[in-house]
Amino acid sequence: MPTLTDIAKLAGVSRSTVSLVLRESPLVAEATRERVLSMLESSGYVYNRHAANLRSVRTDTVGLIVSDFTNPYYAELLAGAESVLEDAGRVSFLTHTEESLPRQERFLRRMLEQRVDGVVISAASGTGVAALQPFQDAGIPVVQVLRAIDAERFDYVSGDNRLGLRYATEHLIDLGHRRVGYLGTSVKTSVSHDRRLGYADALLGRGIEPDAELMRECLPVWSEAKAATLSLLALPEPPTALACFNDLIALGAMLAVSESGRQPGRDLAVVGFDDIQLASAWRPGLTTIAVRPREIGREAGNLLLERINGSTRSPQSVLLPPRLVIRESCGASLRHEVP
Repeated sequence: MPTLTDIAKLAGVSRSTVSLVLRESPLVAEATRERVLSMLESSGYVYNRHAANLRSVRTDTVGLIVSDFTNPYYAELLAGAESVLEDAGRVSFLTHTEESLPRQERFLRRMLEQRVDGVVISAASGTGVAALQPFQDAGIPVVQVLRAIDAERFDYVSGDNRLGLRYATEHLIDLGHRRVGYLGTSVKTSVSHDRRLGYADALLGRGIEPDAELMRECLPVWSEAKAATLSLLALPEPPTALACFNDLIALGAMLAVSESGRQPGRDLAVVGFDDIQLASAWRPGLTTIAVRPREIGREAGNLLLERINGSTRSPQSVLLPPRLVIRESCGASLRHEVP
């Protein structure tokens, strides 16, 4: 028995177009409809309308997948998405992958088995485009948040990571720093890639050549960030400022500065990214890039509801603009000369 994918290849159209023809959708051009129907007839394809009707039944459930519940940023994002979905009468199944591909695969498979109406996912590091294919085949909409796996076929919502890290680094340069280090994450995702590019954009834009000696990578946990920062401080010519991948790494860097007998904001300027609640409560307060995770979650939730309700517009990529929030950790209020 030929599959919808086989028919799509023969007719030179997408699988979703074949599905629309079978459901007698008015969205398909007449010439395309005739070509697809001809291929269906000549190939002997038999449409299982009973199975299609079963697939069309909504369960009023959705899956929400992130990499780490313990990260306050993800908690805020989930709260935003769930609030929108709950208002629309959807019950959310939540999980975090801990960057484990097998764990993520098990949850995605369960979501397919449970026939959820849609999925919002911040995919684990190393996720391939094939991981989302079964949802497209089943007609279940997927919205990617923060991490882009396949923005050509699936909606994507995030803050503008590249622009945000550029803002953070330019702020440090504008304060007079020329040896600006970067403390990135060793977890390889589209986010880590874009934020590193933003750091390089700022340096090159101000005529400063990026120096690999001033860059470190670590897991986004305080202990790893402390160790990476201490290795930078031990350099013969250490950085005078540090742009960090996120706030958790920045707070770990500030702990390292304090424990080494120095003062964040005076002896080493530090800027984070995300503006989690702890950033303003820390002492000194953390200068950071705000990208409003609740708003990202709400945007993703609304986009998913549009798809569930039948939207057929092309995949959307929504990047929310970042905002620099200046506090004491960058030393802006000290107005001292940078060595």
